[in-house]
Amino acid sequence: MIGFLLRKTFYDLWDNMIKIVVLNLGFIACTTIPVFLPVLVARFIDLEIISVILVAIGILACSVYLSAAAHSIRVISDYGTYHFSDFLKSFKITWPAGLAMGGFVFLVFIILTFVIPFYLTMEPLLVGLALSAIIFWTTIFALLSFQYYFTIYSRLGTNIKKAFKKCILVSLDNTGLSIFLFIFNTIVLILSGFLAFMFPGPIGILLFLDEALRLRLLKYDYLEANPEANRRKIPWDALLIDEREKTGTRSFRNFIFPWKD
Repeated sequence: MIGFLLRKTFYDLWDNMIKIVVLNLGFIACTTIPVFLPVLVARFIDLEIISVILVAIGILACSVYLSAAAHSIRVISDYGTYHFSDFLKSFKITWPAGLAMGGFVFLVFIILTFVIPFYLTMEPLLVGLALSAIIFWTTIFALLSFQYYFTIYSRLGTNIKKAFKKCILVSLDNTGLSIFLFIFNTIVLILSGFLAFMFPGPIGILLFLDEALRLRLLKYDYLEANPEANRRKIPWDALLIDEREKTGTRSFRNFIFPWKD
């Protein structure tokens, strides 16, 4: 399943490269608010609270943008054609979900920037270290779980509370996949830096997560139809027959000169 996931995502990224780049440019524009604006304002207004407020606004803006992007690019995973007008339609649907995740991300920012450093200076030191460790590993678990948030919200319903709950359930039921996705996407994000995060970038990562969830849902369809089946032995070869036929295979020549095949 992992091998096919990587292949299909690569094909979809390649086929929609220009669209992914444009969407990434929009996200990069949003990041200027939390990254550069606080630094610029600090030169004129030396108040930390102003910087924190600007960071919060920027995080919310970035999160709303990602929620709309995740909802709109799912058509690519479904073998459809992406249109930029889909983004505006998705924005009208998903902006509340974006604000909710933005609030969570801002909370993580506060914890990492202020709370953990405060606990590390507590006396006795052992208590501070213990509290910091608990908060740190809780944050890691949240990151592993909520990496699915945007795609779960767009594919499994528009109830924010249920989306967060489903994130945790999917992560706990697919621990190995969740760890793999988190590590792989972290590496992809770092490598995207060499292309100024334009490709594959954050939008490419969202597409990868959507592809992963879409294929993983085949497992639950199978288990629902076969309640006595062994959850640890999913017949992926059989479940992916149709997907492999739709995706097909390509030669290197087809990637570079698709019109010649």
